[in-house]
Amino acid sequence: MRRRLLLVLLLFSLSAVTAFAFPLLMSTASERTQQFVISRTADLDRFATLPGDVVASEAERYAEVYGEEIVVVDAAGTPIVESGMTAGDVSAQIDAALRNQPARPAPTVLPWSGGDVLFARPVGIGTKVAGAVVLRASTRVAALDVARRWALVLAGALLAACACVLLALVVARWLLRPLKELDRGVRAVAEGQRRTHVADTAGPAELRALSESFNRMSDAVAEAADQQRRLIADASHQLRNPMAALRLRVDMLPSNGSLLTEVERLESLLDGLLALASAESTATERAAGGVEPELADLQVVAHDRVDAWRAAAQAEGVTITVDDRAPGLVQCAVSDLAQVLDVLLDNAIRYGASEVAVVCDRATLTVRDNGPGLSKKDIKHATERFWRGDDTRRGTGLGLAIAERIVTAHNGKLKLHTDGGLVATVELPKEPLL
Repeated sequence: MRRRLLLVLLLFSLSAVTAFAFPLLMSTASERTQQFVISRTADLDRFATLPGDVVASEAERYAEVYGEEIVVVDAAGTPIVESGMTAGDVSAQIDAALRNQPARPAPTVLPWSGGDVLFARPVGIGTKVAGAVVLRASTRVAALDVARRWALVLAGALLAACACVLLALVVARWLLRPLKELDRGVRAVAEGQRRTHVADTAGPAELRALSESFNRMSDAVAEAADQQRRLIADASHQLRNPMAALRLRVDMLPSNGSLLTEVERLESLLDGLLALASAESTATERAAGGVEPELADLQVVAHDRVDAWRAAAQAEGVTITVDDRAPGLVQCAVSDLAQVLDVLLDNAIRYGASEVAVVCDRATLTVRDNGPGLSKKDIKHATERFWRGDDTRRGTGLGLAIAERIVTAHNGKLKLHTDGGLVATVELPKEPLL
């Protein structure tokens, strides 16, 4: 945007300077040409009024002083004075003057003009022509004068153009600096930084008002997010005691299998809400730069969690294997990586798989099972909160949402696709090079 604005301002400024300078240049050249023509016409008039016995001596003196050539002829075209040129050299001009024809206007003298101009005038009173005078005048001096005047005009135009460029830079900076601040603020909010503020004292009044509105919006968004996390965490904590009391009473009841199952589902839902609130809080802190990146060994965490889930898997008739293809450290807290892997293993074991393979390849972790997988339509919604699909056994619908939030909080990606079963791929940033 800066380039486009500067381009528009500069083009407009240069066009305005050019529109002012060009007519001034041509006016200067026309004025100097007019002076040149008036001066030479006056000389012709003077020679035309001189007596015949004086014309010759005056013509010679004129040619010596000014270096310009003169021819004077009588009514019959007989030369009276030939100073520097002959009547035959300018016969056409002599014939036109003797016939009292108007002379052609002299061309405009420009800095690069270097030729001569012929001036012709009839001699006589009224319509009676008694002879003719022809003067060959050099435009060199007039061209030098025009060049000097043009140099002054162009110097002024250059200074004006420089002033316009400077003004364009100042105006562009004045207009675009608040916009650049707003862009930085919007990007910061999009990245999750809390209570991002921008300067609201620069630029025009409209942009200052917009900056103030952005600051208020940033505070409101941060406050709303805080209230949402507090609501989830407080509600989950407050419901734990009643849930614990309810479970004790249910355990004392005979034939309470279905009721106990529902209580366990409620407890699982509360645990999921607490985990989701924690993941949201971690994501916000990391986006704001408040948490230093931690490193985790992908292979170590994978083996640890597979060992922890092996008993549960065997109880369900599921075999778990780990494939260490390449070692690697990733930028992720060990506890967060373990939680993500727990979610993926729980899903793979719970929903119809008989084999689960965990593959560690540098900064990529893949969990593959041979279960029914998910359709393309279901995969699009799998990481949404509380989505459970058509299978009512699919828990609370928070597991994959929590895993996806944790992974994205660490600048990673969680990808799902079906290939003979569900394949979940976790890509995390590698250990930074020193």
